[in-house]
Amino acid sequence: MKLNNRLQLAFFQAAGYLIVGMLIATSTSVSVLANLAGQLSEDQPSLRSQLVQTANNLLNQGDLPGAEKSLRQLIKNYPQDAFGHYQLGNVLFRQGKNEDAIAQYRQAIRLNSKYAVAYNAIGVVLASQKRWDEAIAQYNRALRINANYGDALTNLAQALWEKGQKNEAIASLEKALQVFQAQDRPERVEQIKKILQQIKGDEEPHVS
Repeated sequence: MKLNNRLQLAFFQAAGYLIVGMLIATSTSVSVLANLAGQLSEDQPSLRSQLVQTANNLLNQGDLPGAEKSLRQLIKNYPQDAFGHYQLGNVLFRQGKNEDAIAQYRQAIRLNSKYAVAYNAIGVVLASQKRWDEAIAQYNRALRINANYGDALTNLAQALWEKGQKNEAIASLEKALQVFQAQDRPERVEQIKKILQQIKGDEEPHVS
């Protein structure tokens, strides 16, 4: 079973990424760099904040190679910085360097075993390659760390649907809906509601 075009688009909108190379907006957007700049700059404010801000600016300009260079400089100076490896993975993924991206996410996890967003990000890369079983395993790892991780729940639902597990996909989406409602995120709530309405009414999804 696979998603028809209408449902596929709705899933992509709710997850905040396109399978062909975009990132999950809530966990990998440019704003993450800005939000974490202060955290990363506690012990060396000038160097760390400068590198993060430079990467942020380059991402805003669409200069992925430039952002990659800045982030590589960050992890060169701070090799134990899990965030640096994670964000470098995001930039590599956006450039289509999937295996390199996964390697950086795994390094982030080695440095921080509770890094749920990195497990989720690996799942996104695997999903972009239609490696659904492997993606599901990564989303579940993220959810074992944070059972209320709405984006991972949404992504898991997509992978489950692709595997033909409709009931499980709906259950995952319904939990994601509860999470986003509790977090007072109305845009995400409306996106998930839209998907649920569509897939519950889609009695004959296309079969691969």
